[in-house]
Amino acid sequence: MEKINLNIENKNQRLDVFLSAYLNISRKIISQALANGHILVDGLLKKPSYKIKGDELVEYDAKIFEQKEFIVEAQDIKLDIKFEDDYLIVVNKPKNMLTHPTAYERKNTLVNALLYHCGDNLSNALEPYRRGIVHRLDKNTAGLMLVAKTDDAAKSLQEQIRSKTAIRKYLAIALGEFETTEGVINKPLKHYMSNTVKMQVSQGEGAKEAITYYKVLEKFQGAALLELELKTGRTHQIRAHLSSINHPVFGDNLYGAKGYTIEKYRGIKTNEQVLQSYYLSFTHPINNEIMTFELEPKDWDSDLVKVLKIMREQK
Repeated sequence: MEKINLNIENKNQRLDVFLSAYLNISRKIISQALANGHILVDGLLKKPSYKIKGDELVEYDAKIFEQKEFIVEAQDIKLDIKFEDDYLIVVNKPKNMLTHPTAYERKNTLVNALLYHCGDNLSNALEPYRRGIVHRLDKNTAGLMLVAKTDDAAKSLQEQIRSKTAIRKYLAIALGEFETTEGVINKPLKHYMSNTVKMQVSQGEGAKEAITYYKVLEKFQGAALLELELKTGRTHQIRAHLSSINHPVFGDNLYGAKGYTIEKYRGIKTNEQVLQSYYLSFTHPINNEIMTFELEPKDWDSDLVKVLKIMREQK
């Protein structure tokens, strides 16, 4: 274990901010290392937001940072492209595919596939491991994504997402009986404890605005098909928000679906959450044309199709 002696000059700095600068490693990787117990302060686990007090000892496993700068390989992975020109791509990302490489998973991601398909014709406005990516989907959430080929296109598309002028809609199977046919969930979100993935509703420090609109499209016994529209883009926003109103996404064990004991649905096996990005509308960054894409049922994720079929048969 390597050691860093903190002193009064470091007092009140966030631990992740200090270590990121000190070790020249992204805060995301630092946060992952903290969550996995690879970094200790005076022998104890600490959250990334921990404020340094001074006169403390940091110990870390240097081996996990040996390849902090990694090369993303191009891989010949088939892409389901719905639109492409010289500036952007609209792709239907499959389930069980990461959007971009991480410190722990560096292959078989959307970025690996895009590098093979586009070569150098892919935006480099962000970190190399996120080339072309202007927004993300969870590994086990399938559906439409925007990809930028040029830096100017990336900036325009990111701004549209930030300003909420880009429209993103999802389909989900949510558990529980819905008393209303539509609603809005306006609850700030923040990371849950030292877990760098799971989110929670919170009014505390670090919480960020999160707004999700939902509409019930079809009701089943103990579940419903929802259309959801994001007005913000927080990590796991739909999943955390639906869980917060006691309607977790079907198959989403991280956010409480495992706690539901609806007997008739126990035999339905899915690869985690039944959630699909199925609609995108945005302004083309060059010619200002309004671009709209909607997946047809034949292009929906197989888990969504399977669960819907079974639930409709059991009505």
